[in-house]
Amino acid sequence: MTRPLPRPKKATQLDVSLAIVNIVLLLIFFFLATGRLLNPVGPDLELAETSELPLDQLPSPILVVASDGTWELDGNALAPDFLDIALQSMPQPVVLHVLINRAAPANALIGILNRPELVETEVKLVTLHRRSGQ
Repeated sequence: MTRPLPRPKKATQLDVSLAIVNIVLLLIFFFLATGRLLNPVGPDLELAETSELPLDQLPSPILVVASDGTWELDGNALAPDFLDIALQSMPQPVVLHVLINRAAPANALIGILNRPELVETEVKLVTLHRRSGQ
């Protein structure tokens, strides 16, 4: 009776990929946690505020939406219902610049951008930079 010899056992190899993934995740968590500790986000954050705008330094046409909800197009008061008429009287194609108060709710800006008269109009959002020395 012949018996086959037992096959040699393969040496078990350590799989280091799980350890590498764990180390990478720990490093990510470490940098996220220490970044928040070194640069905390607190209520002392102040947003920029503008009371009057020099219209000669702003692009044209610019639609300024004030904090009380009133609209001005290039410095002239404008009722929202007449935006279509005002845009049609401008040289085509119109690139409308929109400046809205930073404290305004997001749905106010979305409401402006979803207006049907702006479907064919290119709209650019304008922001103002307030220098710390002012």
